[in-house]
Amino acid sequence: MIWIILFGLFFIAAGIGFIYLSSRFYKFRLIEKFSKENKKLRIIFSILPLILFLIIGWLTIGWINSLTAMLHLVIFWLFSDFLFWIIRTLCKKRMKYYYAGAAAILITAVYLSVGAFSAHHIWQTHYTIETEKNVGNLRIIQFADSHVGTTFSGNDFSKHVKDMQAQNPDLVVITGDFIDDNTSKEDMLAACKALGNFDTAYGIYFAFGNHDKGYFHDPGKGYGEDDLIAELEKNHVQILQDESVLIDGRFYVIGRQDRSNALRGNAARASMSELIETIDTEKFMIVLDHQPHDYEQQTKSKVDLVLSGHTHGGQLFPGAYVMEWEWLKFNDKAYGHEKREQTDFIVTSGISDWALTFKTGCKSEYVVIDIKGH
Repeated sequence: MIWIILFGLFFIAAGIGFIYLSSRFYKFRLIEKFSKENKKLRIIFSILPLILFLIIGWLTIGWINSLTAMLHLVIFWLFSDFLFWIIRTLCKKRMKYYYAGAAAILITAVYLSVGAFSAHHIWQTHYTIETEKNVGNLRIIQFADSHVGTTFSGNDFSKHVKDMQAQNPDLVVITGDFIDDNTSKEDMLAACKALGNFDTAYGIYFAFGNHDKGYFHDPGKGYGEDDLIAELEKNHVQILQDESVLIDGRFYVIGRQDRSNALRGNAARASMSELIETIDTEKFMIVLDHQPHDYEQQTKSKVDLVLSGHTHGGQLFPGAYVMEWEWLKFNDKAYGHEKREQTDFIVTSGISDWALTFKTGCKSEYVVIDIKGH
């Protein structure tokens, strides 16, 4: 229900923004010159740039991204209008040209260009976790939210695998949304094949996200959940669905079903306490849980490390702060590291995006985690 409300507000804001920007373009002297003092023609010329922008945007970056870019332009234009109003007031002088509009367009273009680079370039983020447990030293590569086919293809993904492999991980964990509802079969196969190029001491472990199983049935897609599972396993990826595995007699990897599982008509996922009741809790426990939304129970269960994705780091500023608002209860954490009692929590911003191809509140990343134990 909350997503219906948010999308509704998004489209309402886009409609209001369209009207506002049209009124701003109306003030440009170039528009005035072309209209030759014909008010109706001036209105048409004020609307035309926005229509062309949205059409070109829809054809190149998709309608969500083009509307998002337009809303950013609205925000910066409002700010620019206010700033130049202050300047005019202080200078007590009317400006010959509409500098506020030109400044808003330039700032928006630069801001979203940086956001596009932050989404498409992938950084490495490093954390060190210390523990009193007898786990020794362990290096983990974590990545999530690749949504293959959004900012890189399945073939392109092999390059990112090489970059991650260069960090010499002991194991690799994938915390959900490896593929998207719209990932093509070709991209899915190529991305799974790329995972087979990892060379680690303890393997690759996978927990489903909310998009991996798809929200809608698309016969034209050419594959389903079982096909994805088969391809992952074919490339030596161990899938954990409310399951745990003891590795080297030193530590557990516990993979949870995504919390959206029940929405698909499946049984509710196991609780955290149920997942650990048959394992040796004296050993180091790593939990793969796509959505960072169960911190209270995970802290009570005294697991050692919980790895999540899903949030995309808040994606657009100030998304990370909004996601953590108590009254919204989107997520327990939007990004980064937090420790509650003996449990460490890490949420990655992901190595790609879902539909938006801008990251203005974070950057794309994979995570290197060094466990320092006894």
